[in-house]
Amino acid sequence: MAVPKFNTSKTRTRRRRSANMKMTVPNLMACANCGNKILMHRVCPKCGFYRGKQVFEPESMA
Repeated sequence: MAVPKFNTSKTRTRRRRSANMKMTVPNLMACANCGNKILMHRVCPKCGFYRGKQVFEPESMA
C-alpha cells in the first residue's frame, strides 16, 4: 500500500482546497422591457415585468 513519505504542508493543502472554493459571478441578463440587468428567471424589480407580463406594480411607478 502506498504511504506518503512526508507530511503535506498546510500551504500545499490549503492551495489545493482553495482552487475548488472559488465563487462564481451570477449570470445577469437584460430585462426585455426596461433593459435593467437582472438574474435569470426573476421578476424585474425596476419595472415589475416577467416574460412580457406585468406581475406587480413597482413602488416607484405608483
